[in-house]
Amino acid sequence: PGLKRMPFVKLVKNKAYFKRFQAKYRRRREGKTDFQARRRLVIQDKNKYATPKYRFVVRRTNSRIICQIAYATIVGDKVICQASSDELKRFGLTAGLTNYSAAYCTGLLCARRLLKQLGMDTMYQGEKEATGKWYDVYSRKDINEDRKPFKCFLDVGLIKTTTGNRVFGAMKGGCDGGLSIPHSQKRFPGYEQDEKKKKGKFNADVHRQHIFGIHVMEYMDKLKEEEPDKYTKQFSVWEKCIKANKVESLEDLYKKVHAAIRKNPEKAKVERKHKPVRNFLDTRKTTIKTFKGKYFRARKITTEEKKAKAAEKLKNAMEQLSQIFTHFKTTTQICLSLQFL
Repeated sequence: PGLKRMPFVKLVKNKAYFKRFQAKYRRRREGKTDFQARRRLVIQDKNKYATPKYRFVVRRTNSRIICQIAYATIVGDKVICQASSDELKRFGLTAGLTNYSAAYCTGLLCARRLLKQLGMDTMYQGEKEATGKWYDVYSRKDINEDRKPFKCFLDVGLIKTTTGNRVFGAMKGGCDGGLSIPHSQKRFPGYEQDEKKKKGKFNADVHRQHIFGIHVMEYMDKLKEEEPDKYTKQFSVWEKCIKANKVESLEDLYKKVHAAIRKNPEKAKVERKHKPVRNFLDTRKTTIKTFKGKYFRARKITTEEKKAKAAEKLKNAMEQLSQIFTHFKTTTQICLSLQFL
């Protein structure tokens, strides 16, 4: 008597819903791939006869920025060139490996490395001095008709394409490096949308400040005067980097890094001092012994081993045939001797 009647509850997901439910792709469920965007980046026109559609892939982690040139196949994506902001340490930049300026340097490094790899670095040198203005390789008149500029499309993944995002810094570095990436200036730092008019205004000087870290240098100087303790805590690594490169400002530092990247964009080869020691317990080198114990590693059979295996099988088969033939011969002789008796 004390219980109240339950209100009407509409059954939203009934049996029919679950019977017709189709699971999404695994990487969509994990929140790793935007398949709607990927489909448009990957699909190629049929009249281009399986020509690879290249993508300028930019990804950012907590510690570095990664740029790759990749194309899709049925088996999976294949990467033809890669550059990471970790490599900028080799060029003198040891601090701030995830900011907008570092993203620009990484994009520039990836572009110059790819063009050198393809033998096109002298044909298309891009914008030698970063101005922050919109630039495309096709805007220049000196285009080689035999080998046109390398064209690729920006792949941002799940990153929100807000104005001034570091993804566009990497893309700008790739464009200035000599790649042809279709884009506009609407997402660069310095672009402001006018509320009354449809068209906005782009201030290239603001964009240049972000490429060379001038706005950061201004804040550093201000903090050094007002709060020296806070400056030491926040920018001590930057100060060491500036002193090590023997420059006075971040603009000079980034100019030095850009010049070093253009001079030698190739990846540095890492030589191992000590080769890994592996103790194999069998002749085929499949069972390996380590300090933790032993483990099995499958290995493909070589051509010589295949031939030896086939020869051994043939030998065994011939031996069995000879035994059968000998048995048959003796049985026949016994039968014939019994007949004459």
